[in-house]
Amino acid sequence: MDSGRLSNMKESVMAVVVIVRVLLVASLLGSSCACHFPAIYTLGDSNSDTGCVSATFGRLHSPYGQTFFGKPSGRYSDGRLIVDFIASELKLPFVSAYLDAIESNFRHGANFAASGATIQPADGKLVGADKNSDITDRLPRLEFSKALYVLDCGQNDLHYGIVTTSVEQVKASIIPNVISQLAAAIEKLYQEGGRVFWIHNTGPIGCLPVFVLKSPPKPGDADRAGCIKSYNELAQEFNKKLKDRVSQLRAKLLDAKLIYVDIYTAKYSLISEADKYGFVDPFINCCGWVGAVRVECGKTAVVNGTEVFGASCSDPSKHISWDGTHYTEAANHWVANRILDGSLLDPPVPITKVCL
Repeated sequence: MDSGRLSNMKESVMAVVVIVRVLLVASLLGSSCACHFPAIYTLGDSNSDTGCVSATFGRLHSPYGQTFFGKPSGRYSDGRLIVDFIASELKLPFVSAYLDAIESNFRHGANFAASGATIQPADGKLVGADKNSDITDRLPRLEFSKALYVLDCGQNDLHYGIVTTSVEQVKASIIPNVISQLAAAIEKLYQEGGRVFWIHNTGPIGCLPVFVLKSPPKPGDADRAGCIKSYNELAQEFNKKLKDRVSQLRAKLLDAKLIYVDIYTAKYSLISEADKYGFVDPFINCCGWVGAVRVECGKTAVVNGTEVFGASCSDPSKHISWDGTHYTEAANHWVANRILDGSLLDPPVPITKVCL
């Protein structure tokens, strides 16, 4: 065979290889939902709580839930949370709170997130809930190995550490302890069959209005966005150690998918450039203020001898903070859009492709 024909054959083979690769990539990218997760199991705090605490310790009052649900839904927001947008992206119904038996459906997973929850063991008695039911079609399908496990916690550990100890103590002992316990929890879930883990880092705690307004940054302790720099550095330290431990777990749990989700970057970008994205001052929360006096959202208080109600602002969609601690639906939606496409994930893949 002459060199010309051999060269043409090689070129033809290479062309076929390239075409096959292109078709494979196109088929993956073109799929609306390459991964099918039959269920989502969420463990976290109030950023993901869809009704556990509300059902157990007393229902939330209006104006919580007003934007999307038209009534309180157990969520500490005016509407949907990031976990709700995750479910929607995966073509699943909203995940029911484990401790809320009313109209709950656990066939597509369960949400164990609870307001105030920490990674570390907390003092206090656990309050259970009676789940007796004859409606078997509402029970879990027990496809634990095929489910998506969402872990969204850590903020309260930092919060309580700041309040009860010191920034230095949080860095020295609390963060390492919290990371170790979170890693142990992931390994336990793995032993029970879990294989795909979606792990949120913690947001910029130093930007929460509940901190910034109650205890404004001291001289030299304000960052470029006006947040409390030392508190955000704690969050960054936590996130660094979390990312390192996730990498270690990947080397240990070889057949698991561990996705590190950079919530911090998404939230800080929104807060530091609020006006660019159509939001008002990020330190002005929508619900719970009467003039310059903080009144708990949805509750009444006596201000200057007059009973007033902690009502909602006129347009929650323009606010990032809902009640000083939690985000509005508009902010949650914005953050969800930033993470679901994979740009802030490690590895950087859309949520619909994390099983590949």
